[in-house]
Amino acid sequence: MWFLSTQTDINPEPESNPEQSSNSHGHKPRERRDIASGELRDPADMLRLAFGPDGQVVADIYGKLPGRGAWIEASRAAVEKAIKTGAFARAAKRKTIIADNFIDTIQAGLSARVLGMLGMAKRAGQLESGFENVRSCARAGEVGVRIEASDGQPDGRSKIRVVVKAIAKELEIPMPTLIGCFTSTELGKVVGRDNMVHACVHKGKMAKAITREIERLAGFRELMPDDWPDREHESFQTTDISPNIGDGI
Repeated sequence: MWFLSTQTDINPEPESNPEQSSNSHGHKPRERRDIASGELRDPADMLRLAFGPDGQVVADIYGKLPGRGAWIEASRAAVEKAIKTGAFARAAKRKTIIADNFIDTIQAGLSARVLGMLGMAKRAGQLESGFENVRSCARAGEVGVRIEASDGQPDGRSKIRVVVKAIAKELEIPMPTLIGCFTSTELGKVVGRDNMVHACVHKGKMAKAITREIERLAGFRELMPDDWPDREHESFQTTDISPNIGDGI
């Protein structure tokens, strides 16, 4: 039986490693054809699908499962279209089996991937946690990815956001990616605590790799809760990677 690839010890092969935008010779990775649209796309923006011996379609989150595979845009809409149009069977050239909760398992797998990479960042000394540490990192213009607990209070988020925004304007640098879809308990597990509300990843390769995984996750779930009272002030940081989130200020 094949299962969704969701291991948290992240050591993907070069083809599936979001930290690598080119191979060892400096060339861009070969584009893959999206089975939903038929368009050629960068594999960093896609999901690899593997077909089990029984025709079961599996989301190969880490690009490691053996056998025949296909690629699809990392978005809920693309997967829904592929299911509706029979694109999986055409790609596999055989009858396929798609679980009723297939899209939900993709979302869960990508969520686990992001959390796993935050854990890697912590072990590598690239993740800061706690209000004061995050604000200090923001003042230095070193925030590559900003993490806020979905159940955190808006006051703390607001104070950090003000610093991040001011420094970005002063230094003329892009706003860091923001993700706020994980609870404080989920984030706490990353650092071995009961909870974590504010965190950030330092600028660099690790932050870029995590951002790419957040971009894939954004195709399947909102990056911020609908009930955040300050959502409109935060959303401008994620409009480039989440088409479902409107512009803010």
